[in-house]
Amino acid sequence: MAITINYKLKTGVHYSCFFNFYPKKMKKLILFCSCIIVFSACNQTSQEQQHKEHAHNHSHYQADVPAHKLIFPSTTPDRIIVNLTEDSAHSFAVNWRTNQEIDTAYIEIAKETHGPDFLLNNHVKRIRATTQFIKTENTRDQEPLVHAAYHSVIATNLEPETTYVYRVGSGAKNSDTWSEWFQINTPAKDTNKAFSFIYFGDAQNDVKSMWSRVIRKSYKMMPTVDFMLHAGDLINHSESDKEWGEWFYAGSFIHATVPSVMTPGNHEYDKGSNRKNLSALWKPQFTLPENGPLEELKETCYAINYQNMKLISIDAQSFINSQNSRNAQTKWLDSVLTHNHKKWTTITMHYPIYSTKKGRDNKELREMIQPLIQKHGVDLILQGHDHTYARGYASNQGLGKTVVENAGAIYAVSVSGPKMYESQNQEWMVKRGEYTQLFQIITIENNTLNYNSYTPKGTIYDSFSLVKDKHGKKTITNNKPEIGVRHRKDFVSKK
Repeated sequence: MAITINYKLKTGVHYSCFFNFYPKKMKKLILFCSCIIVFSACNQTSQEQQHKEHAHNHSHYQADVPAHKLIFPSTTPDRIIVNLTEDSAHSFAVNWRTNQEIDTAYIEIAKETHGPDFLLNNHVKRIRATTQFIKTENTRDQEPLVHAAYHSVIATNLEPETTYVYRVGSGAKNSDTWSEWFQINTPAKDTNKAFSFIYFGDAQNDVKSMWSRVIRKSYKMMPTVDFMLHAGDLINHSESDKEWGEWFYAGSFIHATVPSVMTPGNHEYDKGSNRKNLSALWKPQFTLPENGPLEELKETCYAINYQNMKLISIDAQSFINSQNSRNAQTKWLDSVLTHNHKKWTTITMHYPIYSTKKGRDNKELREMIQPLIQKHGVDLILQGHDHTYARGYASNQGLGKTVVENAGAIYAVSVSGPKMYESQNQEWMVKRGEYTQLFQIITIENNTLNYNSYTPKGTIYDSFSLVKDKHGKKTITNNKPEIGVRHRKDFVSKK
C-alpha cells in the first residue's frame, strides 16, 4: 500500500512523506511521519522567532513618517562624509551609517586610474571599520526611535597630492550594500601651492529646503575646493535625526568627496541638558582630531595642519560652560600657537569674539582668547552664531581705507542658512549685512590670502586680499563688492 502525507507550514513551506508499507505497520509509520512534520514546524517557528528578535533592533522605513527616508537607515550606506585629520597630507577619515543588520563594514581604497584598471591586480586595499550601534529617540520633536550602525575609518599612509578612490560597504562581493566609488585628493607636497576652502556660518534651520542651494552653489563655483569649514550650528535641535538627515541630504555626494571640518555651536549641545552635553550623534557621525586639551574636548577642540596653514577649532560652548574648559583651552591654544611654524593661522569657533549687535557679547572668549590672537599674530578668525554678516578688525584703525598697512587679525561672522537677525554698526566692522545667506571662498597661495563672500546668486558681497611679507607684516586690500549693504528692514517690515 502507498500513502502520501502532505503538510504546509504557515510560512508557505510544503512537506510531503511518501511510503510503501504493509497495513500492519501503518500506525507506526504515520506516527513517525507526524513526528518529522511536528519537529520541522517547531524548528521553523524557532527560526521565525530568532528573526523577529534580530529584526527588533533594526530600524525599518516607516511610510507613515513623512521624513522616513531622511531618518531611517538601511543596509545601503548613507550619511557618508570625509573629515580632515591632524595630518591631512597622509590620511583622511570617513564615516557612514547603515542599519544594524550591517555589523561589520569596510572601506576599499585605491589610487585613481584613467579607467577601471584600479580594480585589477590587487590595487584595492580593504580596511575594516570601527562600528558602533546607536539608539536615538528625539522625543522633543516626537521623532521615532532609530536604531543605526555608525562606521568609521581613518585611511593612513597616503601620498600627498594624489587622487584616490574609495567606497564603503558591508564587504559582500557584488553587493548593493556598497556605495559608489568616490574621488578624493590629498593636499600638495609643496605647502606654498594654492589651496581653497569654503567657510559656512550657521545652516541651522530649514536645511533641506533653504541651505541645500547654498552649499551646492558654493561647490558649483569652486568644484576643486580642498575642504569645507562649518562654524557651528549645522542644525537646530542637536538630537534630531531628521535634521541631521536634512544636513547630509543637502550636501549629498559633496560631503563624501570634499573633506569637512566643523566646530560645534550651541545647537550641537543638547538643550535638555542646558547645553552641557554634546549631541549624541556628533562623534558617531564625524571623525575629527583628538589632540585637544581634555578628554571631553576630543573632536571639538583640535588643531590641523593643512599645507602652510594651521587650522584650530575652539569649542566655544564648552568654553562658556565651565571654568575648567576655559582654562584648559586657553592654555592649550597658547601652546599650539607658540609651537606653530605655519605661515598662516586660522581659528574657527561658533561664538564671536566681537559680536554684530550689543547684548550678544561673549566676554569670556574675548578676554581670554583675543590676547592670544594678538600675541601670536593669528590671521583669520571665522565665526557664526549671530545670523548676520560682519567682517573687520580688533580696532577701528584703518576703517574706511582701501589699503591697510600693518593689519592685525581679521574677524568674520557669517550665516549660510535662512534664519536672520538684525545687527548694529560696531567700531570693529568694515562690512556688515543682514537678511543675506552667504558662503565664503578663501584661497591661500604662498604669501597671499584672498577672501570672497558670495550670496546664493554667486554675487560678491564682501572681498579682501591679505598679503604677508617675509617678516610677517600684513597688508589688506579691501576690494569693491558687487552689491551694497543689505538690511533686514528693507525686506521685512516690523510687526
